[in-house]
Amino acid sequence: MTPLQADIRLFEEIDRVVGACELVVPESVRSELDGLATGAGREATAASVAADLAERAQEVTTKESYADDALVALARRGKTDYVVTVDGPLQQRVLEQDVPVIGLSGQNTLGVTEP
Repeated sequence: MTPLQADIRLFEEIDRVVGACELVVPESVRSELDGLATGAGREATAASVAADLAERAQEVTTKESYADDALVALARRGKTDYVVTVDGPLQQRVLEQDVPVIGLSGQNTLGVTEP
């Protein structure tokens, strides 16, 4: 949801920091975004934009139903080279799996945090 909230051109920024890559999104992340998008207000709008952006990524299924757990599981299993998130606790959990995190590096730019 950060692309709208921080005015980030997500795919251009990912391309800038890591180059061309295959993007994946866990099914549970997409489900969470779809649920948040049904509400009203700024969070719903941001979730709707994020859900639209997620359509550009290949959906992957994991056994974890909670979005954060699914991202950590992908990292633990070596199924992803990076995880994109601005959530501090999630960043820490991913870094503990020895997977770099792509997150905010400035007001509207992304950067990589290595484990």
